[in-house]
Amino acid sequence: MKGQEEDMKRVAIITASDKGSRGKREDKSGPAVRDYMEKLGFETVSLEVLPDDREKLAGRMAELADGGLAELILTTGGTGFSPRDVTPEATLDVSERLVPGFGEAMRAYSMQFTGRAMLSRATAGIRRGTLIINLPGSPKAVVECLDCIGGQLDHAVGILTGSAGECAR
Repeated sequence: MKGQEEDMKRVAIITASDKGSRGKREDKSGPAVRDYMEKLGFETVSLEVLPDDREKLAGRMAELADGGLAELILTTGGTGFSPRDVTPEATLDVSERLVPGFGEAMRAYSMQFTGRAMLSRATAGIRRGTLIINLPGSPKAVVECLDCIGGQLDHAVGILTGSAGECAR
């Protein structure tokens, strides 16, 4: 697989939103993620809005990962304190290994913009050859968080898929 890192850059984007899934709110965060990731050289293979439903979110993440459809799944929304905010739990349900650094880094970085960043429950994990990362729900916060982690995504996916070398420089 060495030398194929350019071929292994597919992202699936899931927006968790009850209103968005019913067509009562325009999804602006998913397209913001897509636009950002395309600038990083990732091909968007799926962009969808699902309800804030733990089983549906987990099921779709597992389907994307198990089917080898994307090496990276980015979710947006559902990371707050509302009883319907269940994206982190859905991610944990399907993850085989956790990657706490992404959530920690995004929260720390976002604190310079708003103290409410500490309220984010975003997490990250790995299922098979797919990295799953939760992003916040607002387009502004999505871009801020991708500014923080975007530079590491290509290498993270490369290490996960075996197309990149060790992390030591």
